[in-house]
Amino acid sequence: MTMPPPETTFATSSRVSCDGARDIKGGAALGHPRVWLEIDERGYAECGYCDRRFVLKGGPADIAANQEASHGT
Repeated sequence: MTMPPPETTFATSSRVSCDGARDIKGGAALGHPRVWLEIDERGYAECGYCDRRFVLKGGPADIAANQEASHGT
């Protein structure tokens, strides 16, 4: 059994917030407490509540993902 990849959100800033309900109609009542995350040298951060991954545009994780996609992997 394989795990589905985490939901990925691309960010333009290294400091991001997550409440787990940004895209849910009804808002934060259906999500989790808002947390602030800092994208580190890996180029991404993951929310400890909902596992959403925030990838910094142009960062190492974004570049690696683009290289894998272009090689058909």
